[in-house]
Amino acid sequence: MVRPAPDYRSLVKHPAIPAAELWRGMRIGLLGGSFNPAHAGHHFISSLALRKLKLDEVWWLVSPQNPLKSRNEMAPLAARMARARKVAGHPRIRVLALEGRMGTRYTADTLEKLNALLPGTKFVWLMGADAFLDLPRWEHWERIFYQAPVAVFGRPSYSLKVTAAKAAYRFAAGRVDEWDAASLLEEELPAWAFFRSTRHPASSTRIRLEYAARGRRWEDGGV
Repeated sequence: MVRPAPDYRSLVKHPAIPAAELWRGMRIGLLGGSFNPAHAGHHFISSLALRKLKLDEVWWLVSPQNPLKSRNEMAPLAARMARARKVAGHPRIRVLALEGRMGTRYTADTLEKLNALLPGTKFVWLMGADAFLDLPRWEHWERIFYQAPVAVFGRPSYSLKVTAAKAAYRFAAGRVDEWDAASLLEEELPAWAFFRSTRHPASSTRIRLEYAARGRRWEDGGV
């Protein structure tokens, strides 16, 4: 039986030992990104991670601004948060803006700060195959693998390239077989797993393009 989780706001407002103790031993999946906009693919990956990795919760970390993307194409944070909450639709998926609260910009720094705030909490970084291929462009990307295990989920047209990716070669010794992925959070770092058979066609880029073709922006068109 999954125990009730504490209020996540306590870890940012009062990052003291009593607050941290409430989260000790919990298994949390972290799915970061712009969520511009959130879609069914995010929900699909999160639901799969909850089951396959035996997680207590998945946190969607909605980034104030992706360093690799233009501000001009980014919807306001409030709109992205509101859309994500509607799409999440699961009692164990939380939509959070922790990076803005903690003052972090890069994933490696976010993970480092969460580990410091919540010692004893087991985190795993969740990402799609497309993001995994793009990892070498991320700031301090190798540090991510020393902060938390990484779970990669297949995406159409990207999955076949995962095993040949730079990150896959760099951390080849730390790869955990998909069938044994439930143990990923107990593995010595660096550790990562690839769920190759899981693919969902939804795409934030496609959604934006479909709205643009009608002369609209998704944040003006509802969910």
